[in-house]
Amino acid sequence: MRLLAHLILRLVGVVLLCLACAIGWIVWEAKEGIRVETEASAARVARDLQALYWRQLLWRGGLEKTPLLPLPEWQTVQTLRVVSPGICVTFAPANGDPKALCSQVEGVGASPPAWFAGAYETAFGAHPSASLPLTVRQLQAGTITAAPEPTAALRQVWGQVRIVTGIAAAMAAGIGLLAALLIGHAVMPARTIARALRRLESGEYGLRLPAFATAEFRHIGRAVDDLAGRLARTTAERAALTKRLFQVQEEERRALARDLHDEFGQCLTATAALAAAIEAGAEPDRPDLAAQARSVSRVTARMMESLKEALSRLRSQDLDELGLEASLAQLVSGWNARSRHRGQPRSVFRLDVAGNLAAVPAQAAVSVYRIAQECLTNAARHGLPRADGRPAEVRLTIEHAEAAEGRLRLVVEDEGGGDPARLDCATGRGILGIRERIASLGGSLSIARAERGLRIAAVIPLRGPRLVPAVPAAA
Repeated sequence: MRLLAHLILRLVGVVLLCLACAIGWIVWEAKEGIRVETEASAARVARDLQALYWRQLLWRGGLEKTPLLPLPEWQTVQTLRVVSPGICVTFAPANGDPKALCSQVEGVGASPPAWFAGAYETAFGAHPSASLPLTVRQLQAGTITAAPEPTAALRQVWGQVRIVTGIAAAMAAGIGLLAALLIGHAVMPARTIARALRRLESGEYGLRLPAFATAEFRHIGRAVDDLAGRLARTTAERAALTKRLFQVQEEERRALARDLHDEFGQCLTATAALAAAIEAGAEPDRPDLAAQARSVSRVTARMMESLKEALSRLRSQDLDELGLEASLAQLVSGWNARSRHRGQPRSVFRLDVAGNLAAVPAQAAVSVYRIAQECLTNAARHGLPRADGRPAEVRLTIEHAEAAEGRLRLVVEDEGGGDPARLDCATGRGILGIRERIASLGGSLSIARAERGLRIAAVIPLRGPRLVPAVPAAA
């Protein structure tokens, strides 16, 4: 999850928690307000009824000792004025039936939803009632009880919750939006730093980050710039060292080819001549000796063929004499000749050239030749005849686009099946050598699936990577 989304989700969680706490506090305050209004309504009705009681007592002259009742006209508008909305007051005289009076039960707010009513009743239960005696001097005169009507009380609580929650939600949304904008602006440098790190991963070591306003991001940016500079220098030094190692390898190959040709080749030639002389001298008298001499000649001939193949792989000095295009054509012809020499051909090798390969520098030409040689060897190794019996085709394409900053594109596509994932992860020296050669030249390599086999594509810039100057360390 991205940092901005993570922070916004946390902010939303905090806002929702605060909103839930505010709603709980509002509901509690509404419940307490109803309780206070219930007790106050009971006290006000008791005060008015007590006045009626004593007035009736004085009117009768106080001659009767039986309990006196107030006048029946207590259920009047005058009494309703002292009862809070949604409260029902019940007067229970000692020797009479209780009588109730409710104030504005039907017009108190809108009906709450069922889920709110259920949650409220589960969390807070029923509202308590308040009871007071009519007069403390004669407790047998009766009792006044005030209780909130349940439906009206729920409507009152829901009305307060809806109004205050709407205001709180609007304020929370506004604060959350402003906070999200501020957080997004504050963490924007992190996105820039992440993009820079991805560019570093892809090999763009020349990037530099701007100076951020925040001190922490500014230090991170400087560290990324220093890392890019060190990676650029290390990569350039590694490329130069790899290039030098390949130069030494070419020199060793030439020396080995020269020694094989001069020493081993001459020995094989002498052996072949000696075997021919033995065969010629022993033919009439010793047919067995002549047969052995012919066997030696055949083995020598096979060794000579193997030596020629080894010398063709080791030698690269033909590039100086023939050029890159002619050397590649000779390489393809050699693979076709070897395929025909084995009997039924498994692969047919073809060469397509676009552009002027004579303009390719000598050092790059050697690397291109070696890369093509290894790719063709890999294609010939896993090349199989097609399902229709025809030999698989291996196509080597070389494109030199001088207009595109002197880039050279090499593609080897075969029809021999194979798995790109296995070849891409292979630990053999062939693919590893190709990667190292291309990396030393600052190029790129891709291995993918072709229509019937594998496709190895390399892009090689003919202008080698240059060293990046050191970046001064941040203070």
